[in-house]
Amino acid sequence: MTLLIALTLFVLAVFLGLELITKVPAMLHTPLMSGSNAVSGITLIGALVSAGSDHTALTTTLGFVAVTLATINVVGGFLVTNRMLTMFAGRKKRRP
Repeated sequence: MTLLIALTLFVLAVFLGLELITKVPAMLHTPLMSGSNAVSGITLIGALVSAGSDHTALTTTLGFVAVTLATINVVGGFLVTNRMLTMFAGRKKRRP
């Protein structure tokens, strides 16, 4: 029964995520990316706790995979956010 509840929650989260992301205007993607980076940081902390709990080999392996994917997500999100913010920044005038 627990697996069914977890699977149902996962499917609802995927559906809700897709619905929210497709409805966001292009001008709001940078603030949305910054907010999702904060959530990914929290996910990274949870993954670290899971990887270090040392209950079974499966939980340690899944925790390591979660740490790797969450780290890639956080770093990539910050790089994309930084690039988008530099696109919106005014260009500095060059002096001869």
